[in-house]
Amino acid sequence: MSELNRTPKYKKVMIIDDTYVDRYIAERNLKKYGFSEEVVTKESAKSALEYLASLINAPEQLPQLIFLDIRMPDIDGFGFLEAYEKLPDAVKSNCLVMMLSTSLNPNDHEKAQANKYVNRFLNKPLDKEKIEMLITDGSEQTLNQAS
Repeated sequence: MSELNRTPKYKKVMIIDDTYVDRYIAERNLKKYGFSEEVVTKESAKSALEYLASLINAPEQLPQLIFLDIRMPDIDGFGFLEAYEKLPDAVKSNCLVMMLSTSLNPNDHEKAQANKYVNRFLNKPLDKEKIEMLITDGSEQTLNQAS
């Protein structure tokens, strides 16, 4: 995948992660490898939910894809998903969620896969290979449906 002269696949994605370094790496790579025009970063599930709720009447401004960490203080990734489920369909039909975590706990993987809003579980870091995989494999079709 070329770092230059690449038309981004998505208009906007959001990263929800409490760790600055993980947010930085994901944001940098998403921009560097032409995955998205805009990357919104949130350091907590609460601020991400507030952001999504603020765009209920402007669905065209919602992120098409959300990269969600599992382990966060206060509200973890699964808590985010519980609150996300209560958001209007206008939000949920415009956003796909991918869990992005360092968790090796098989229960986390199973719980993520069982959640109807989670499209995929990815291990950190969000690097070039994972971005290429998201663009070229079957997820691309699923992701493009959210456009």
